[in-house]
Amino acid sequence: MLLDVENVSLSFGGIQALKDVSFSVKEAELFSIIGPNGAGKTSMLNCISGRYMPDSGDIRFKGRSLKGLKANHRPDIGIGRTFQNLALFDHMTVLENILVGRHHLMKNNFLTGMLYWIGGAQREELEHRRAVEDIIDFLEIQHIRNAVAGTLSYGLRKRVELARAVALRPHLVLLDEPMAGMNMEEKEDMARYIVDLNEEWGMTVVMIEHDMGVVMDISHRVMVLDFGAKVVDGLPEEVMENEHVKQAYLGADLGEAA
Repeated sequence: MLLDVENVSLSFGGIQALKDVSFSVKEAELFSIIGPNGAGKTSMLNCISGRYMPDSGDIRFKGRSLKGLKANHRPDIGIGRTFQNLALFDHMTVLENILVGRHHLMKNNFLTGMLYWIGGAQREELEHRRAVEDIIDFLEIQHIRNAVAGTLSYGLRKRVELARAVALRPHLVLLDEPMAGMNMEEKEDMARYIVDLNEEWGMTVVMIEHDMGVVMDISHRVMVLDFGAKVVDGLPEEVMENEHVKQAYLGADLGEAA
């Protein structure tokens, strides 16, 4: 398994955000987490990305425990993410925002820094810019590459945030409601990009999403959380047939997705 979450619990004061949650994600899998508001979905992503440290349990990535590894070091081992609320640098261009996502790949060793900047800086910058151009082409945002991020529509800004997360070149990318607030056409485009990242680029995806039609169409497996506890996980069709899930969480949306 690429990712193993083992009996993770998390609380804030007297509120239990996660209760003894366990699940695993295989390499190159597209794994979705669903559930009602307040179910603990974002809290789980925050534990994986290092923003929160669990009260108990363990999270293992490629067999390595993430205990004690700070959030700013998790991109170094191949974990990237987007946020439910956009976290772009609004005053910077699209190109500059995506380049920020490459920062942890740049060489900055103090002892070799002077020699590096004499001989290798220009070459490295060209390599990073080529990688960013590939992402821009892939996500079809060539026409806004020099636009200031804060001037873009919400749907385009969400696409730029995905581009920045992909620029980390992660083995695992965590997507927190990547389609929230989008119209139908924008959702279809985003779903296609996520599937292509998974299938063509080989990225493992853990995604939170409320659109049940999208979740059931593109996910390999789905986990349901409620009140911080795992209800069920399995293949999309298995989750859809779970009576508890149908009655409590999917409701009318399930019929629309079916």
